[in-house]
Amino acid sequence: METPITETGCCPHFDPQPWDETLHEWHEKPFVKATVKTLFFMPLNFGSVMTRLMKQLDAVGATVPEGLGLSDHRTRWSMDIYVAVDKPVEGLENQTLSGNFFSKVYEGPYGQTAAWCKDFETVVAQRQLKVRKWYMWYNYCPKCAKAYGKNYTTIIAAVEPDKLQ
Repeated sequence: METPITETGCCPHFDPQPWDETLHEWHEKPFVKATVKTLFFMPLNFGSVMTRLMKQLDAVGATVPEGLGLSDHRTRWSMDIYVAVDKPVEGLENQTLSGNFFSKVYEGPYGQTAAWCKDFETVVAQRQLKVRKWYMWYNYCPKCAKAYGKNYTTIIAAVEPDKLQ
């Protein structure tokens, strides 16, 4: 008998099925944006930034649909994080994303990221799509990955053509 997975109280349980090799059409999907310091793309203060954001969201009763948080690795020294919200949040930088997005789920240690990115490029090309912008969704923090027994990472990209196939 399989033991049911219980929530950790930190990262919500992730169901990869709706995100694996899937096209999504977003119309002004709301997010709040924050910046994380990195050293050669490795986050330095990700945990404290997320803790601060979550406290601010909780204070105004905002929720994070599906636990969605997109990382945009802008440089070796910083990345922007976009946390999906169910409503605009005063005092935070509110952003929206619109367009067509393709996602693919990977599982394993972060050291495989380069191979995942290469595979993602192949899959996108096979679908005759062109990546306009890449995002990484690290579905679990290290503690939750250990608790759930999986370390999922979802690559999500804004893609062209704008017509969904």
